[in-house]
Amino acid sequence: MNLLLEAINPIAISIGPIAVRWYGVIIAFGIVLAFIVAQREMVKRSFHQDFLTDLLIWAVPLAILGARLYYVLFKWEYYAENPSKILQVWEGGLAIHGALIASFITAYVFTRKRNKSFLKVADIVAPSLLIGQTIGRWGNFMNQEAHGGEVSRSFLENMFLPDWIINQMRIDGIYYHPTFLYESLWNFAGVVLLILLRRVNLMRGEMFLFYIIWYSLGRFFIEGMRTDSLYLIGDLRTAQVISIVAIVVAIILVVYRRVTIKKPVRYKDA
Repeated sequence: MNLLLEAINPIAISIGPIAVRWYGVIIAFGIVLAFIVAQREMVKRSFHQDFLTDLLIWAVPLAILGARLYYVLFKWEYYAENPSKILQVWEGGLAIHGALIASFITAYVFTRKRNKSFLKVADIVAPSLLIGQTIGRWGNFMNQEAHGGEVSRSFLENMFLPDWIINQMRIDGIYYHPTFLYESLWNFAGVVLLILLRRVNLMRGEMFLFYIIWYSLGRFFIEGMRTDSLYLIGDLRTAQVISIVAIVVAIILVVYRRVTIKKPVRYKDA
């Protein structure tokens, strides 16, 4: 027997006039778990135990700012008419590509100032980036956003999903593709893959490049199913364009570096 439940309340707790939303709780949890995993590897790779903490003090707020600015930029027609909504990030509207761009720039500047290799740091934290993205998609689930097109309840039941996920995919009486789940599972598979690739001892920078390829490949196909995409021009989805460009550039860099670098520094090298 199907159990029809109400949608999950997006507010986790309320303290007086302050409402703490599940979206923020889940994003914060993803950041903390990603930090714990990366920190262990950073120390193992001879970085000072405070290095990653110092980096995240800058990277996290700038990533959130970048994610919001990116989203607002591509939704400017709406936010120009509703400027009070620009700062309401707790309602959703954080674009992961904006966060990644801001994070990469911040990390590059930070590592240069600390005289450390950006590629070495990027390789170490690559699996943790996917950990954060794996968990972060569940924030979209709680907000009932980042879903795909209309499907039937039987379609979702045939995927052997529990009732609490199926019911959360019911919005205004209509069931939708749980694209948040597809991307979360894809990202988790990427975490496993990248951790396994550590044993291969790839050239420095390749873990990071494989992260870009893996994430972008999944995002390209899943984005095509979503109903809330950001668009460049007409029906040209921004995330798909960026994904294709990222995949092509990353593959070119992998091939070019393998051909031109005769004595490469590898992941496990000091």
